[in-house]
Amino acid sequence: TICKRYAYTYFIQNNLKEIFLSIHKIILDCDPGHDDAIAILLALSSPKEIECLGITVCAGNVPIELTAKNALRVLSLIENKTVPVFRGCPKPLVTKLVTAEHVHGESGLDTGSGVSLPEPISNCQKQHAVEFILETLSKHPSDEITLVATGPLTNLAAAYTLDPKTFKKAKNIILMGGAGFEPGNITPAAEFNIFVDPFAAKSIFESEIDIFMFGLDVTHQMIITPKRLSLIKKSSNSIGPTTADLLTFFNSYDTKKYGWDGAPLHDPCTIAWLIKPEIFQIKKMSVEIETNNGPAFGRTIADWFNVTDKNKNVNVAISGKSDQFFDLIAERLSRFS
Repeated sequence: TICKRYAYTYFIQNNLKEIFLSIHKIILDCDPGHDDAIAILLALSSPKEIECLGITVCAGNVPIELTAKNALRVLSLIENKTVPVFRGCPKPLVTKLVTAEHVHGESGLDTGSGVSLPEPISNCQKQHAVEFILETLSKHPSDEITLVATGPLTNLAAAYTLDPKTFKKAKNIILMGGAGFEPGNITPAAEFNIFVDPFAAKSIFESEIDIFMFGLDVTHQMIITPKRLSLIKKSSNSIGPTTADLLTFFNSYDTKKYGWDGAPLHDPCTIAWLIKPEIFQIKKMSVEIETNNGPAFGRTIADWFNVTDKNKNVNVAISGKSDQFFDLIAERLSRFS
Protein backbone atom coordinates (compact mmCIF):
# COMPACT_ATOMS: atom_id res chain seq x y z
CA THR A 1 0.00 0.00 0.00
CA ILE A 2 2.83 2.40 0.90
CA CYS A 3 4.55 1.64 -2.41
CA LYS A 4 1.32 2.36 -4.28
CA ARG A 5 0.97 5.70 -2.49
CA TYR A 6 4.53 6.71 -3.37
CA ALA A 7 4.02 5.61 -6.96
CA TYR A 8 0.79 7.62 -7.19
CA THR A 9 2.42 10.71 -5.68
CA TYR A 10 5.36 10.40 -8.08
CA PHE A 11 2.99 10.04 -11.02
CA ILE A 12 0.94 13.13 -10.06
CA GLN A 13 3.99 15.31 -9.35
CA ASN A 14 5.69 14.41 -12.60
CA ASN A 15 2.55 14.83 -14.65
CA LEU A 16 1.98 18.25 -13.11
CA LYS A 17 5.57 19.14 -14.01
CA GLU A 18 4.92 17.96 -17.55
CA ILE A 19 1.76 20.09 -17.76
CA PHE A 20 3.52 23.25 -16.67
CA LEU A 21 6.68 22.58 -18.68
CA SER A 22 4.65 22.39 -21.90
CA ILE A 23 3.94 25.54 -23.89
CA HIS A 24 0.55 27.08 -23.13
CA LYS A 25 -1.30 28.09 -26.29
CA ILE A 26 -3.39 31.09 -25.28
CA ILE A 27 -5.81 33.67 -26.55
CA LEU A 28 -5.45 36.82 -24.43
CA ASP A 29 -8.76 38.64 -24.07
CA CYS A 30 -8.25 42.08 -22.54
CA ASP A 31 -9.22 45.76 -22.27
CA PRO A 32 -5.89 47.69 -22.09
CA GLY A 33 -5.50 49.34 -19.48
CA HIS A 34 -2.11 49.62 -17.74
CA ASP A 35 -2.15 46.23 -16.04
CA ASP A 36 -3.40 44.56 -19.24
CA ALA A 37 -0.37 46.08 -20.98
CA ILE A 38 1.97 44.42 -18.48
CA ALA A 39 0.12 41.13 -18.98
CA ILE A 40 0.71 41.39 -22.74
CA LEU A 41 4.41 42.15 -22.26
CA LEU A 42 4.83 39.29 -19.77
CA ALA A 43 3.17 36.82 -22.13
CA LEU A 44 5.17 37.86 -25.19
CA SER A 45 8.46 37.79 -23.29
CA SER A 46 7.92 34.15 -22.33
CA PRO A 47 7.92 32.11 -25.56
CA LYS A 48 9.19 28.96 -23.84
CA GLU A 49 6.08 28.89 -21.68
CA ILE A 50 3.46 30.77 -23.69
CA GLU A 51 2.42 30.94 -27.34
CA CYS A 52 -0.01 33.82 -27.81
CA LEU A 53 -2.21 32.98 -30.78
CA GLY A 54 -3.95 36.32 -30.71
CA ILE A 55 -5.11 39.25 -28.61
CA THR A 56 -8.83 39.96 -28.47
CA VAL A 57 -10.18 43.16 -26.97
CA CYS A 58 -13.49 44.34 -25.59
CA ALA A 59 -14.71 47.56 -24.04
CA GLY A 60 -13.88 47.93 -20.36
CA ASN A 61 -11.25 50.22 -18.91
CA VAL A 62 -11.95 52.52 -21.85
CA PRO A 63 -14.23 52.21 -24.93
CA ILE A 64 -13.44 49.62 -27.60
CA GLU A 65 -11.79 52.10 -29.98
CA LEU A 66 -9.16 52.82 -27.35
CA THR A 67 -8.68 49.29 -26.00
CA ALA A 68 -8.02 48.11 -29.57
CA LYS A 69 -5.59 50.95 -30.24
CA ASN A 70 -3.87 50.39 -26.90
CA ALA A 71 -3.26 46.71 -27.61
CA LEU A 72 -1.61 47.74 -30.88
CA ARG A 73 0.43 50.42 -29.12
CA VAL A 74 1.81 47.90 -26.62
CA LEU A 75 2.84 45.68 -29.54
CA SER A 76 4.39 48.74 -31.20
CA LEU A 77 6.42 49.37 -28.06
CA ILE A 78 8.19 46.03 -28.58
CA GLU A 79 8.10 46.29 -32.39
CA ASN A 80 5.86 43.23 -32.70
CA LYS A 81 3.90 42.98 -35.96
CA THR A 82 3.17 39.25 -35.76
CA VAL A 83 0.62 38.86 -32.96
CA PRO A 84 -2.84 39.60 -34.40
CA VAL A 85 -5.30 41.85 -32.57
CA PHE A 86 -9.08 41.45 -32.93
CA ARG A 87 -11.76 43.95 -31.95
CA GLY A 88 -14.64 42.46 -30.03
CA CYS A 89 -17.77 43.59 -28.24
CA PRO A 90 -18.19 47.37 -27.79
CA LYS A 91 -20.58 47.08 -24.83
CA PRO A 92 -21.68 44.61 -22.15
CA LEU A 93 -24.34 42.01 -22.94
CA VAL A 94 -27.15 43.75 -21.04
CA THR A 95 -26.06 46.82 -19.08
CA LYS A 96 -24.59 50.17 -20.11
CA LEU A 97 -20.82 50.37 -20.39
CA VAL A 98 -18.93 51.55 -17.30
CA THR A 99 -15.33 52.64 -17.92
CA ALA A 100 -12.36 53.55 -15.73
CA GLU A 101 -10.69 56.65 -17.11
CA HIS A 102 -10.35 57.84 -13.51
CA VAL A 103 -7.80 55.04 -13.05
CA HIS A 104 -6.21 54.69 -16.50
CA GLY A 105 -6.54 58.21 -17.91
CA GLU A 106 -8.42 59.41 -20.98
CA SER A 107 -6.35 57.26 -23.34
CA GLY A 108 -6.45 54.18 -21.14
CA LEU A 109 -2.65 54.18 -21.13
CA ASP A 110 -1.73 57.61 -19.79
CA THR A 111 1.81 58.02 -18.46
CA GLY A 112 3.31 59.87 -15.51
CA SER A 113 5.43 62.02 -17.79
CA GLY A 114 2.65 62.75 -20.27
CA VAL A 115 4.64 61.17 -23.12
CA SER A 116 2.40 58.81 -25.09
CA LEU A 117 3.26 55.29 -26.17
CA PRO A 118 4.31 54.93 -29.82
CA GLU A 119 1.57 54.86 -32.43
CA PRO A 120 0.53 51.44 -33.78
CA ILE A 121 2.70 49.87 -36.46
CA SER A 122 -0.01 47.38 -37.43
CA ASN A 123 -3.80 47.26 -37.68
CA CYS A 124 -6.56 45.21 -36.11
CA GLN A 125 -7.71 42.19 -38.07
CA LYS A 126 -11.03 42.44 -39.91
CA GLN A 127 -12.39 39.33 -38.22
CA HIS A 128 -14.44 39.90 -35.07
CA ALA A 129 -12.85 38.75 -31.81
CA VAL A 130 -15.69 36.33 -31.05
CA GLU A 131 -15.35 34.71 -34.47
CA PHE A 132 -11.59 34.40 -33.98
CA ILE A 133 -12.01 32.73 -30.60
CA LEU A 134 -14.46 30.15 -31.95
CA GLU A 135 -12.51 29.53 -35.16
CA THR A 136 -9.27 29.00 -33.23
CA LEU A 137 -10.91 26.60 -30.79
CA SER A 138 -12.51 24.67 -33.66
CA LYS A 139 -9.16 24.19 -35.41
CA HIS A 140 -7.34 22.84 -32.34
CA PRO A 141 -7.88 19.66 -30.34
CA SER A 142 -9.93 19.88 -27.17
CA ASP A 143 -8.04 20.98 -24.05
CA GLU A 144 -5.26 22.66 -26.03
CA ILE A 145 -6.24 26.35 -25.94
CA THR A 146 -6.26 28.37 -22.72
CA LEU A 147 -8.41 31.48 -22.66
CA VAL A 148 -6.83 34.23 -20.55
CA ALA A 149 -9.23 37.05 -19.71
CA THR A 150 -8.05 40.25 -18.03
CA GLY A 151 -11.10 42.39 -18.74
CA PRO A 152 -14.87 42.00 -18.68
CA LEU A 153 -15.98 38.58 -19.92
CA THR A 154 -18.20 39.90 -22.72
CA ASN A 155 -16.30 38.37 -25.65
CA LEU A 156 -16.05 34.97 -23.96
CA ALA A 157 -19.72 34.90 -23.02
CA ALA A 158 -20.74 35.91 -26.54
CA ALA A 159 -18.61 33.09 -27.99
CA TYR A 160 -20.07 30.62 -25.49
CA THR A 161 -23.62 31.69 -26.36
CA LEU A 162 -23.04 31.41 -30.11
CA ASP A 163 -21.39 27.98 -30.06
CA PRO A 164 -21.20 26.32 -26.64
CA LYS A 165 -19.92 23.02 -28.03
CA THR A 166 -16.90 24.64 -29.70
CA PHE A 167 -16.30 26.98 -26.79
CA LYS A 168 -16.10 24.06 -24.38
CA LYS A 169 -13.08 22.77 -26.30
CA ALA A 170 -11.06 25.31 -24.29
CA LYS A 171 -8.66 23.72 -21.82
CA ASN A 172 -9.49 26.27 -19.14
CA ILE A 173 -10.19 29.94 -18.49
CA ILE A 174 -7.68 31.98 -16.49
CA LEU A 175 -9.27 35.27 -15.50
CA MET A 176 -8.60 38.38 -13.49
CA GLY A 177 -11.79 39.35 -11.78
CA GLY A 178 -13.91 39.11 -8.70
CA ALA A 179 -13.13 38.89 -5.01
CA GLY A 180 -13.77 36.11 -2.55
CA PHE A 181 -12.95 37.67 0.78
CA GLU A 182 -11.88 41.20 -0.15
CA PRO A 183 -14.39 44.03 -0.65
CA GLY A 184 -14.91 45.40 -4.14
CA ASN A 185 -12.89 48.10 -5.89
CA ILE A 186 -15.60 49.74 -8.03
CA THR A 187 -18.41 49.35 -5.48
CA PRO A 188 -18.16 48.13 -1.89
CA ALA A 189 -19.21 44.69 -3.13
CA ALA A 190 -17.93 44.29 -6.69
CA GLU A 191 -14.63 44.09 -8.54
CA PHE A 192 -14.49 46.17 -11.74
CA ASN A 193 -14.20 43.50 -14.46
CA ILE A 194 -17.14 41.50 -13.12
CA PHE A 195 -19.20 44.63 -12.38
CA VAL A 196 -18.87 45.87 -15.98
CA ASP A 197 -20.59 42.75 -17.32
CA PRO A 198 -21.92 40.49 -14.56
CA PHE A 199 -24.30 38.72 -16.92
CA ALA A 200 -21.36 37.63 -19.06
CA ALA A 201 -19.50 36.54 -15.93
CA LYS A 202 -22.52 34.55 -14.72
CA SER A 203 -22.65 32.70 -18.04
CA ILE A 204 -18.95 31.81 -17.94
CA PHE A 205 -18.94 30.82 -14.26
CA GLU A 206 -21.83 28.44 -14.96
CA SER A 207 -20.22 26.97 -18.11
CA GLU A 208 -18.59 24.01 -16.31
CA ILE A 209 -15.25 24.89 -17.91
CA ASP A 210 -12.27 24.76 -15.55
CA ILE A 211 -11.86 28.33 -14.24
CA PHE A 212 -8.93 29.88 -12.37
CA MET A 213 -9.90 33.20 -10.78
CA PHE A 214 -7.25 35.77 -9.85
CA GLY A 215 -9.31 38.30 -7.96
CA LEU A 216 -8.66 41.04 -5.46
CA ASP A 217 -7.80 38.51 -2.73
CA VAL A 218 -4.47 37.90 -4.44
CA THR A 219 -3.98 40.99 -6.62
CA HIS A 220 -4.22 43.30 -3.60
CA GLN A 221 -1.05 41.59 -2.38
CA MET A 222 0.88 42.60 -5.52
CA ILE A 223 1.70 46.22 -4.71
CA ILE A 224 3.83 48.37 -7.04
CA THR A 225 6.05 49.85 -4.34
CA PRO A 226 8.69 52.48 -5.22
CA LYS A 227 11.39 49.78 -4.95
CA ARG A 228 9.55 47.50 -7.36
CA LEU A 229 8.84 50.39 -9.73
CA SER A 230 12.57 51.14 -9.79
CA LEU A 231 13.29 47.47 -10.49
CA ILE A 232 10.97 47.58 -13.49
CA LYS A 233 12.48 50.84 -14.77
CA LYS A 234 15.99 49.34 -14.70
CA SER A 235 14.92 45.98 -16.13
CA SER A 236 15.21 46.90 -19.80
CA ASN A 237 16.96 49.71 -21.63
CA SER A 238 14.39 49.59 -24.41
CA ILE A 239 11.08 49.40 -22.54
CA GLY A 240 11.88 49.59 -18.81
CA PRO A 241 11.58 53.40 -18.51
CA THR A 242 8.35 53.49 -20.53
CA THR A 243 6.81 50.65 -18.54
CA ALA A 244 7.73 52.42 -15.31
CA ASP A 245 6.26 55.64 -16.71
CA LEU A 246 2.96 53.83 -17.35
CA LEU A 247 2.92 52.37 -13.85
CA THR A 248 3.78 55.73 -12.29
CA PHE A 249 0.49 57.09 -13.66
CA PHE A 250 -1.31 53.88 -12.67
CA ASN A 251 0.00 54.25 -9.11
CA SER A 252 -1.29 57.79 -8.72
CA TYR A 253 -4.99 56.99 -8.30
CA ASP A 254 -4.75 53.86 -6.16
CA THR A 255 -2.18 55.23 -3.73
CA LYS A 256 -4.68 57.96 -2.85
CA LYS A 257 -7.60 55.54 -2.82
CA TYR A 258 -6.04 52.84 -0.64
CA GLY A 259 -3.35 54.78 1.21
CA TRP A 260 -0.86 52.08 0.22
CA ASP A 261 2.72 52.40 -1.08
CA GLY A 262 1.51 51.73 -4.60
CA ALA A 263 -1.28 50.32 -6.74
CA PRO A 264 -2.06 46.61 -6.91
CA LEU A 265 -0.96 45.08 -10.21
CA HIS A 266 -3.89 42.87 -11.15
CA ASP A 267 -3.87 41.42 -14.65
CA PRO A 268 -0.34 39.98 -14.98
CA CYS A 269 -1.16 37.50 -12.18
CA THR A 270 -2.94 35.38 -14.80
CA ILE A 271 0.14 35.13 -17.00
CA ALA A 272 2.53 34.75 -14.07
CA TRP A 273 0.57 31.70 -12.91
CA LEU A 274 1.00 30.05 -16.30
CA ILE A 275 4.75 30.68 -16.14
CA LYS A 276 5.37 29.97 -12.45
CA PRO A 277 2.33 28.45 -10.74
CA GLU A 278 4.31 28.01 -7.51
CA ILE A 279 4.00 31.76 -6.90
CA PHE A 280 0.31 31.35 -6.05
CA GLN A 281 -1.84 29.35 -3.68
CA ILE A 282 -5.15 28.13 -5.09
CA LYS A 283 -8.33 26.99 -3.33
CA LYS A 284 -11.32 25.46 -5.12
CA MET A 285 -14.73 26.71 -4.08
CA SER A 286 -18.22 27.54 -5.26
CA VAL A 287 -18.47 31.01 -6.81
CA GLU A 288 -21.70 32.62 -8.00
CA ILE A 289 -22.31 36.00 -9.65
CA GLU A 290 -24.89 38.42 -8.27
CA THR A 291 -26.91 39.95 -11.13
CA ASN A 292 -29.86 41.35 -9.16
CA ASN A 293 -29.98 45.13 -8.95
CA GLY A 294 -28.86 46.50 -5.62
CA PRO A 295 -25.71 47.18 -3.62
CA ALA A 296 -24.32 43.67 -4.28
CA PHE A 297 -24.70 43.88 -8.08
CA GLY A 298 -21.65 42.30 -9.72
CA ARG A 299 -20.33 40.61 -6.59
CA THR A 300 -18.63 37.24 -6.80
CA ILE A 301 -20.21 35.26 -3.98
CA ALA A 302 -17.52 32.78 -2.94
CA ASP A 303 -18.20 29.92 -0.56
CA TRP A 304 -14.85 30.54 1.12
CA PHE A 305 -15.49 28.33 4.15
CA ASN A 306 -17.44 25.62 2.32
CA VAL A 307 -20.68 26.27 4.18
CA THR A 308 -22.87 25.02 1.32
CA ASP A 309 -22.94 21.85 -0.72
CA LYS A 310 -22.90 23.77 -4.01
CA ASN A 311 -20.62 22.67 -6.84
CA LYS A 312 -17.04 23.88 -6.45
CA ASN A 313 -16.77 25.46 -9.87
CA VAL A 314 -13.82 27.87 -9.54
CA ASN A 315 -10.17 27.61 -8.53
CA VAL A 316 -9.64 30.83 -6.58
CA ALA A 317 -6.17 32.30 -6.02
CA ILE A 318 -6.03 33.19 -2.34
CA SER A 319 -2.42 34.30 -1.86
CA GLY A 320 0.77 34.95 -3.76
CA LYS A 321 4.47 35.63 -3.26
CA SER A 322 4.70 39.25 -4.29
CA ASP A 323 8.51 39.51 -4.42
CA GLN A 324 8.71 36.51 -6.75
CA PHE A 325 5.92 38.00 -8.85
CA PHE A 326 7.72 41.30 -9.42
CA ASP A 327 11.09 39.58 -9.87
CA LEU A 328 9.51 37.52 -12.66
CA ILE A 329 8.13 40.62 -14.37
CA ALA A 330 11.48 42.43 -14.20
CA GLU A 331 13.38 39.39 -15.44
CA ARG A 332 11.05 38.91 -18.40
CA LEU A 333 11.02 42.61 -19.34
CA SER A 334 14.83 42.46 -19.44
CA ARG A 335 14.51 40.16 -22.42
CA PHE A 336 13.35 43.12 -24.51
CA SER A 337 16.70 44.91 -24.03
